[in-house]
Amino acid sequence: MNQENQLQNKVTIIDKEVSWDKTQVIMSKTNAFGIIEYANEVFIDVCGYEDYELMGQPHNIIRHPDMPKVIFKVLWENLKNGKNFHAIVKNLAKSGRYYWVITDFEISRDENDVIVNYFGRRQAVPQEVIALHIEPLYKKLLQIEAASGVEFSEKYLIGFLEEKKRSYVEYIKELIYEHEKSQSKFPQQQEIVEEEEDERGFFSRLFNR
Repeated sequence: MNQENQLQNKVTIIDKEVSWDKTQVIMSKTNAFGIIEYANEVFIDVCGYEDYELMGQPHNIIRHPDMPKVIFKVLWENLKNGKNFHAIVKNLAKSGRYYWVITDFEISRDENDVIVNYFGRRQAVPQEVIALHIEPLYKKLLQIEAASGVEFSEKYLIGFLEEKKRSYVEYIKELIYEHEKSQSKFPQQQEIVEEEEDERGFFSRLFNR
């Protein structure tokens, strides 16, 4: 049994959220295979593992069983093709509690244009977005995976997004943007600019980069 499995087997799932400063950004660096090479203090504080427990481990050490496999399938397909991907993910802390984040990546390549590292940023997601939209969708995808496998979970996700006339990332952007508007965070004149904001600009603003 490897160390990752040993660590995960010690975790008892608790249906409570981790208490953390949601203005902070969780950062990590992995190699091309998703093995953790660096975790910032926010990551360590939120997930509950010490840095020496995380180094050399697959990033899925914090994967929550409530997460549909198809979301990670799509995420890794994009990253391996050199494309940033903004996924909403439920993670599992060492305590057994959960925390929701949205992902953002920078992809590093060597002189031969081969991907060598992924530098990930993760931020908190508004609870309303999770409760009203993401949890119901993910629960459906999990049910399909349990009954028919990841292949049909992916087919359902494709159909769901086709009905919305959005890609996954466009759908996530729309959910968060509509939440921002409902909270009246921006002056009226800025809302007009935001409506015209492209996907890259939106997520650059969201992650302050």
